[in-house]
Amino acid sequence: MKSRSALRVVCGIAPFLLAGEALRAAPTELPVNDSHVHLTNYIQEGIDVRRMLELMGNRVNRAVLFGIPLQQQWSYRVSGSTAPTYYLESDAHLYYYSFTDAHIAMAYRSLTKAQQARFDPMITGFNPTDMYAADHIRRVLKTFPGVFSGIGEFTIHKEFVSSKIAGDVASLTDPAVDRIFDFAAEAGLISILHNDIDTPFPKTGADPTYFAQLKSLLRRHPGATIIWAHVGVGRIVHPVKNHAAAVESILDDPTLSHVYFDISWSEVAKYLLSTPETIEIAAAVIEKHPDRFLFGTDEVAPKDQKSYLDLADRYAPLFSALSPQASEKLRRGNYLRLFDQARTRVRAWEAAHAK
Repeated sequence: MKSRSALRVVCGIAPFLLAGEALRAAPTELPVNDSHVHLTNYIQEGIDVRRMLELMGNRVNRAVLFGIPLQQQWSYRVSGSTAPTYYLESDAHLYYYSFTDAHIAMAYRSLTKAQQARFDPMITGFNPTDMYAADHIRRVLKTFPGVFSGIGEFTIHKEFVSSKIAGDVASLTDPAVDRIFDFAAEAGLISILHNDIDTPFPKTGADPTYFAQLKSLLRRHPGATIIWAHVGVGRIVHPVKNHAAAVESILDDPTLSHVYFDISWSEVAKYLLSTPETIEIAAAVIEKHPDRFLFGTDEVAPKDQKSYLDLADRYAPLFSALSPQASEKLRRGNYLRLFDQARTRVRAWEAAHAK
């Protein structure tokens, strides 16, 4: 196992070692649970929930069920008759689309009990700059009892997305976000938070822009179960210098034992799988903290089973670098533990607050 200093060095240079992207083992077809997948896209189109079950097949036993909380506006003034389907295809605003929660709830309710057991729906259609956001979440729970297990994926800081959203800019220091996490803790809801660790084009040698604020927010809400999506990186936001050490500063902090990480998204895999050494480093961190990481795909409205399961296959080198016990927890066990607990706690809250 590498020393912590080695972890710091290698993860600091990982963005420059992407030639190793070709390092793919043969698919192992290991079973997984998916802690991060979107049924719909940025114009609220996607796949039928039964088609999602077909794609999951025998490889994915359980998955979250959420869309995307943002709608890309089609402004004729901006793009004419060219209808954007992605947020980078137009300069028009994004806006919060609250109907997504009702759409997800009704899709879930259309399933049989056995089919429902394979999904954990999440509430996403709230504006994290709005002090009423927590009230929206409470209202959704009371309107659709027996459905939701958590909130998210919701975003505070995300490269190129945050600046496109109409209205106020979301902030980690906003009391509205504190109200959201306060209620999540009260109701037992799991929270999946997307927040980049840094800006897309940071100043050389500067500390990660958002990391200190993020840790402060997480520390203020010890009763909430929070999953930090993508370990804080993105398409343009690369791993920062000493990224592994930054992650371990959360993992080793007893005041942050309620914080977990998902390794979803092909962009995250690009960094973790860039060389044999980066695989070894990622495995060392996960092996040391096997209860704190979850696998997810971050596929958006997946079109077919091959593309949906591609990331699970690509992560084969990482899975095989772990002990069987740690691999099982990453792929499935931590999901079951956290989401089963959330189901129990949320159903109890709903029963206590039934009309």
